[in-house]
Amino acid sequence: QVQLVESGGGLVQAGDSLRLSCAASGRTFSSYAMGWFRQAPGKEREFVAAISRSGGNTNYADSVKGRFTISRDNAKNTVYLQMNSLKPEDTAVYYCAANSKGSIYIPMTWYDYWGQGTQVTVSS
Repeated sequence: QVQLVESGGGLVQAGDSLRLSCAASGRTFSSYAMGWFRQAPGKEREFVAAISRSGGNTNYADSVKGRFTISRDNAKNTVYLQMNSLKPEDTAVYYCAANSKGSIYIPMTWYDYWGQGTQVTVSS
């Protein structure tokens, strides 16, 4: 069992930066690939970024490529999402998730554990 708690969300202006954190419980954090997803009001949840168990491989949605960076610190059981050059269309609840399959390319339905989310609001 893995429990995930996101933090770092808030209200920012377009062009600003935010760093989200996701702290995981348990001693097996490094055995999970991790992902970030987001859900805007009235829209379906969508993939943002994923990182492999070791952190050596990453995958990004086209909409955030070049602006967002996912990273992890296995010693701290934490995964991060650095978000730069934020746009109003980045406004959403951001969720982190863990998958035991270790893949950074699987559908979100294959993720095993989810956090409760953190709100990010970007004003224009």
